[in-house]
Amino acid sequence: YKLTYYTPDYETKDTDILAAFRVTPQPGVPPEEAGAAVAAESSTGTWTTVWTDGLTSLDRYKGRCYGIEPVAGEENQYIAYVAYPLDLFEEGSVTNMFTSIVGNVFGFKALRALRLEDLRIPPAYSKTFQGPPHGIQVERD
Repeated sequence: YKLTYYTPDYETKDTDILAAFRVTPQPGVPPEEAGAAVAAESSTGTWTTVWTDGLTSLDRYKGRCYGIEPVAGEENQYIAYVAYPLDLFEEGSVTNMFTSIVGNVFGFKALRALRLEDLRIPPAYSKTFQGPPHGIQVERD
């Protein structure tokens, strides 16, 4: 995963969804590989060959681990910064977004522990949410 999903030179865009994960890699797994694995498994990465790989551009949809920092005072813990393009998610669907970002990735074998520490949702995505179907007042009542 490191060669494809670890991109320290990536400059985040105003439209990216940005996540900060606290990762504890398994022994022998470099932190950059752990961060790349989180980006891959929570976006377009998979353990098998998919026949549709040739139909779409991976660069358009993949999550990117653009930074990794050690956690001060903690042994073998890091903050992995991951950027996700808006095209990866269905507009107006919190469920779709969280299923992708925090769904399957928490069972990933390369990690001893993983926790989502922070999430930035850009206005370009939050504006796609239409609010309660019957209006805010109905929800408040």
